[in-house]
Amino acid sequence: MKQVIIHTDGSCLGNPGPGGWAAVLRLEGSEHRRELAGGYERTTNNRMEIMAVLEALAALKEPCSVSLYTDSQYVRNAVEKRWLQSWQRHGWRKADKKPVKNADLWHRLLPLLERHQVHFFWLRGHAGHIENERCDRLAREQAGLSSLPPDPGFTEDNCCPWL
Repeated sequence: MKQVIIHTDGSCLGNPGPGGWAAVLRLEGSEHRRELAGGYERTTNNRMEIMAVLEALAALKEPCSVSLYTDSQYVRNAVEKRWLQSWQRHGWRKADKKPVKNADLWHRLLPLLERHQVHFFWLRGHAGHIENERCDRLAREQAGLSSLPPDPGFTEDNCCPWL
């Protein structure tokens, strides 16, 4: 099984606001690397963090063993602390009985987590890690583009309790 190292990041210019995601994929023991990035006109930072992971894993053409580095505690904890499994068991509701935010993306991520052996590692954001900084730059660039497509899963109702 191929060993892949992935770094991801998401960014939003405002929350909600225009957003971008990015990933750097590298085959372990090789110089081969690939950068992926995209964005949406109105979304949230958490959606972009999930999207970066989702798109990176979806880009792998065969099952792989993945070391995935993210600066998102939300994404890492959802997988590593088994929040996803709990949410599924409880009909996509959290412990407080409120609906899970971003369920559309979590649904898309689940089969990818089953296909690959993924181990999540948290990195402090903006701490000088080269690949994390590269993802941050790419995600911010995407968020700053004009004519971004709409995020099909984003709604004002389920994103931000402060609105």
